[in-house]
Amino acid sequence: MEEYPSKQPTENLDDPPNSRLFVVTSRSITEDELRESFSVFGDIQGVWVVKDKQTKESKGICYVKFAKSSQACLAMEEMHGKVLVEGTKPVKVFIAQSRSSTRHRDVEDEELTRIFVMIPKTFSEEDLKNTFKEYGDIEYCVIIKNKFTGESKGLGYVRYYKPSQAALAIENCDKTYRAILAEPRTKATVTEDYTAGAARSDYVGAADSMNQYTFPMADPGSYPIIDYRSGDFTRCLMMSTRAALTQEQIFALFDLIPGMEYCELQRDAYGMSKGHALIRYSNLGSAVYAKEKLNGFEYPPGNRLAVNFVDDGEDRSSPVGRMAMQFVAAQMMSAVWNGPSTSQVIKPPGFSAVSPISRVQTDVNLPPIKKLAPPDSKAKERLFVVFSPSPLPPDVLEDVFCRFGSLIEVHLVPGRKVGYMKYADKQCADEAMAALHGRVVNGVKMKVMLADPPREESHKRPRTY
Repeated sequence: MEEYPSKQPTENLDDPPNSRLFVVTSRSITEDELRESFSVFGDIQGVWVVKDKQTKESKGICYVKFAKSSQACLAMEEMHGKVLVEGTKPVKVFIAQSRSSTRHRDVEDEELTRIFVMIPKTFSEEDLKNTFKEYGDIEYCVIIKNKFTGESKGLGYVRYYKPSQAALAIENCDKTYRAILAEPRTKATVTEDYTAGAARSDYVGAADSMNQYTFPMADPGSYPIIDYRSGDFTRCLMMSTRAALTQEQIFALFDLIPGMEYCELQRDAYGMSKGHALIRYSNLGSAVYAKEKLNGFEYPPGNRLAVNFVDDGEDRSSPVGRMAMQFVAAQMMSAVWNGPSTSQVIKPPGFSAVSPISRVQTDVNLPPIKKLAPPDSKAKERLFVVFSPSPLPPDVLEDVFCRFGSLIEVHLVPGRKVGYMKYADKQCADEAMAALHGRVVNGVKMKVMLADPPREESHKRPRTY
């Protein structure tokens, strides 16, 4: 089913986020009627009626794309439950999910009404409320504080009653607040001290030239880029990764260095990881040391982390301030922490490795490596493996799956995120499936299932063309 005409550039459909509506209506409603009804709320960039491929009749599902998120949210609030044309049923209006989203539920109000902001540390909750109340009625304001000292961390939440109010605040407030939608609160998150909203990749500094990967950045010109080599050290770091690391793994990794006071894996408005994390330390020395030791560090093996300084909003223009930074940085660079090399200092958390130099890192205790079964062995069982977000290399898979014995070979399906593991012994395959299903290896989550038995050639239905 084609939702949109092929000439529509799909990369713009979710720009800005939450600017596209999903409308359930009567099949008789036309595109012109939709455009006329919704145009009073703002600039409409497109209207699409989903039609049946065969009959070309409307399925009663439509999309309306606005130029701004606030316009889409206001239209949702005003039009949900309204009748567009007399004699038709009331429409249902929701914010459409991102086209890249894998979720199967609507975008909920809590995801659209709570914003996360960076504020001066002198702000009180009353200051925060007075600053943002011009955009709508505020349900509550919260300033994130150090749980030991009670001092503000320069971060806060503002919760509005309506999604359109939160969207207006993000669009119109002073850019120094760097307002974004906060990450939804879930049971899986750790304490609010460390889950203070999904800080967007706007904060990313330019990656060092040595970094072999390219990391996406949103509007890189909006904020100053901090060049480590020029001495513009700060207490804030931005980490970029290609692997699917969890909040807990990143937190534990950077928490190895004393003084970490904030760590947040950044997510988009739909809860998907953006591949970035914002980390802040209580002192400059710890941040400099973390940057020095973790930039370029492979975690898990094969995934090189990029760690850069980002602007933390503090005044560093005075000669005294610059001298102090250089002094602290020099002290930290020359210090020896727990050993002379990064490999000895940094021991990645969250994974159990079979040896100090193992290329396999996983969240399950693996048995020792066992020899492969002879290549001409008869396959008694096959495992079907689904990888997320991408397949592991064959040599890594062989390293992992051979540990249960009798592995014959590993086969990856070209162009797909799936593969097969052939075993000469059924019990060994069952043990591998029980141990590895749902587990993470080198940042890749695996679903391990029994494969369908291969069909004999004589059982295949002959082609008739």
